Amino acid sequence: MRLEPADVKAVITRMKRAHGHLATVIRMMEDGAECEDVLIQLAAVNKALSRSGYALVATGLQHCLTTGGPDSVDTKKMEKLFLSLA
Repeated sequence: MRLEPADVKAVITRMKRAHGHLATVIRMMEDGAECEDVLIQLAAVNKALSRSGYALVATGLQHCLTTGGPDSVDTKKMEKLFLSLA
């Protein structure tokens, strides 16, 4: 299934924010920041990316339900997608 850019605009925005945050984490490491500070920020980036993934799956599920109805959802495929994010 392909989603239109407009349908995933919020997810794209979230991922761009995480991308910028990751650049900051890399810069912290290059500048010799404290390990604990880097790990805290890295955990925040990781969480932001995970949430982006879940939001993307949820958007896809919503798209399937609204365009094809409940019978159009491949539950095994959706389960696999969710578990891939775990």
